[in-house]
Amino acid sequence: MTNLEPDLRRETVPGFDGADLAVHRMGRGRPVLLLHGLFSDANTNWVRFGHARQLAEAGFEAIMPDLRAHGHSAKPHDPGAYPVDVLVRDLFALVEAIGLEDYDLAGFSLGSRTAARGVIAGLEPRRLVLSGMGLEGLAGWNHRAAFFLDAIDRFDNVKHGDPAFFAVSFMKTQKVDRVAARLLLQSVGDTTPEQLTKITMPTLVLCGANDRDNGSPEKLVEALPNAALAEIPGTHMSSVTEKALGEELVRFLSA
Repeated sequence: MTNLEPDLRRETVPGFDGADLAVHRMGRGRPVLLLHGLFSDANTNWVRFGHARQLAEAGFEAIMPDLRAHGHSAKPHDPGAYPVDVLVRDLFALVEAIGLEDYDLAGFSLGSRTAARGVIAGLEPRRLVLSGMGLEGLAGWNHRAAFFLDAIDRFDNVKHGDPAFFAVSFMKTQKVDRVAARLLLQSVGDTTPEQLTKITMPTLVLCGANDRDNGSPEKLVEALPNAALAEIPGTHMSSVTEKALGEELVRFLSA
């Protein structure tokens, strides 16, 4: 990764409990905090397909943590390291450790959940992007989490044609620590539609045209006070490979 992106920098900051969180940075401009999806990492979501590079070239600094239990960050097996909303707690710790004040915030899938719940809990980014997300993925997370917990529990027995096949295949590709991932999944808090009214900053709901894995992006836009919808090509898995994802991030955050 370093050879391909010579200006990509990596540092470690403490999570809410002191656990190591790896943070990757590219660019030198206005900070935009990018949160990756479940079983992924900063490189897979933001670096590999050029989105961080697009942001850096547009005058932003892409700040990309590996979430707890992912990538180069800590993957503790102690249940005590995964209180409710642990990713939100880590997000607050990260913002404080880096000293972010005037910044933008974007997430994909689980990263969108974390970003939205962070705003509900009091974070105040200038602009917010929720990508790979629909209303049911925020206000109905328990059903979605159950799908992934089942995939972890049946990991060695899932065959092609099983609804969990692609999730298991991705976990294998990413070499996911299933013990840590299971604990993390059980820590993610659900969101009520009423809580979404606290997200008042300009928000872009950004979704693949064939992605409804996390429910309806149209309903999510309706539930938010100040949101717009943008569609790019692809499914939930393929939309992160599209150049259009980075283009829409730059367009919205440059406005």
